[in-house]
Amino acid sequence: MSATRSSDDGVTLSSFSPLPWQHSLWQHFTAVHDSGRLPHAVMLSGPSGLGKQELADAMIARVLCRTAQGKPGAAACGDCHGCHMLAAGHHPDLMAVSPQDVGKMIRIDPIRDVNRFVAQTAQQGGYRVIRLQPAESMNIASANALLKSLEEPGANTLFILLSDMPSRVLPTIRSRCQQWPLVIPSAEDSLPWLSEQLGEDAQSLLRMAGGLPQLAVRLGEADQRQLRQALRELFDALVRGGEPVAEAWRLERQPLSQVLWYGIAWLEDLIRMGLSGNTAQLRDPSLEPLLRQAVKNGRTRDWFKLLDFAREQRRLLAAGGNPNPQLVLESWLVRWAALLRS
Repeated sequence: MSATRSSDDGVTLSSFSPLPWQHSLWQHFTAVHDSGRLPHAVMLSGPSGLGKQELADAMIARVLCRTAQGKPGAAACGDCHGCHMLAAGHHPDLMAVSPQDVGKMIRIDPIRDVNRFVAQTAQQGGYRVIRLQPAESMNIASANALLKSLEEPGANTLFILLSDMPSRVLPTIRSRCQQWPLVIPSAEDSLPWLSEQLGEDAQSLLRMAGGLPQLAVRLGEADQRQLRQALRELFDALVRGGEPVAEAWRLERQPLSQVLWYGIAWLEDLIRMGLSGNTAQLRDPSLEPLLRQAVKNGRTRDWFKLLDFAREQRRLLAAGGNPNPQLVLESWLVRWAALLRS
């Protein structure tokens, strides 16, 4: 776990400006900031891929900027001393807390550092800001340790908590934060920005990503294209009678969580197609022949069981569990193969 104070090891902000589809929430934030009604704690929640980090960092930059407040809708100026410190990754009134390793927990020691930090006076005479992510990674001890600071934060203190799964955050933590959920934007709001990143593939990748713009960008990267190709080849081999354990080599170097993500997306498409016969909403239309074969061979309730298995394994990974990737993958493929050939 880590609790990094910007003046020590450096906290680099991802952005000084919000993303285009965050306009409404940004306008709300700047209005309450300009009016002096900024809450002491905000939880930004929503699925991964919506840009919570960028919005949080734009909020941090505006709060610590010396000139932005009072300018409706304005982002941080980028030119004042506060912005220069942020750009350099060394602002003494900013602390960032996150697990040291992805998928691990935030334990109590970093939260004790936070409590000491908020008890001090801001060195630049403005706000003290704490960014904590993901909020659901706090264990019970660390969450309880944070409660005192959330209950009695002192003046000019802002906590920004980020969460992909707010239902897994301790209720007493949630209740002490204003809830600012991010929703999946319309294609009209996200495609112009996404087209600048992905060109002509923007629309198809946004569809594959379920409307999550930043996930679409990730899916357009070379390693993800290679993973999708490997998965297609593997399932083609299973349909032709390949042995699942023998075919698992195709994915041996791929992160299990990403393999399961694709499997979940494809199973959801398969089940929708099996129940409705409609292929218009397939995330990846190139999979239609494979999915039709699967619908013909398997029963819907069996596909639901396989979907539940994949979701549970991914949940265990997200919660910091340590399942054996090879065993999980082989078990999952054996179940796929049985249904594809039934």
